Amino acid sequence: MRLLLVEDQPALGPLTRDHLVAARFTVDLVTTVEEAEAALATTPYDLVILDLSLPDGDGLELVRRLRANKGTVPVLAATARDRVDQRISGLDLGLDDYLVKPYDMGELTARVRALLRRPGAAHGVALTRGDIRLDTVTMAVTVAGRPLVLGKRRVVLLESLMRAAGRVVSRQALEGALYGMDEAVAGNALEAAISRLRRALTEAGSGITLHTVRGVGYMLGEADD
Repeated sequence: MRLLLVEDQPALGPLTRDHLVAARFTVDLVTTVEEAEAALATTPYDLVILDLSLPDGDGLELVRRLRANKGTVPVLAATARDRVDQRISGLDLGLDDYLVKPYDMGELTARVRALLRRPGAAHGVALTRGDIRLDTVTMAVTVAGRPLVLGKRRVVLLESLMRAAGRVVSRQALEGALYGMDEAVAGNALEAAISRLRRALTEAGSGITLHTVRGVGYMLGEADD
């Protein structure tokens, strides 16, 4: 899952990003309304965490414009505005949830996961494909009921492929899921991650294999597909 974090406090922004990355999310951090709008215009995010008091404007104006343009991405406000009327106003304008600063990082992560599990949202609780099961809350993977231990990038890669339900996922989409916009990506990084995941599934005896569709991307399928 790829999140956009809009936070201008120099210490809090990186701290929150690092906590969410440790929780297996891909996170892009920006500090202004302008940067947030540019990111939203070019990248499909699964959720936005938004400070409302930003150097170049009010975060609620960003939400208003987003909803006016039929943007449906969930938005969680993380802000020092704690009056009831302020929370009501924000929710009426299109916020999906409201978290008052200072907040606990564990609660923030729980609220993010709860929003992503809402009907129609991107984050189903459990994914299955053949004999593979992935719990998107704990990020535990099993093959035919047996635990399969994978590193963070391989879990994120597997989740992206499982959500495609047998369709080909482009290289660009997979790189977007694996790497934040501030990360330098080596030319063969995706291929290396694919190779490690394919080997792990083979060694676990899975009947699902990872196919390369040359010039297009990758997909999960049965061994004889």
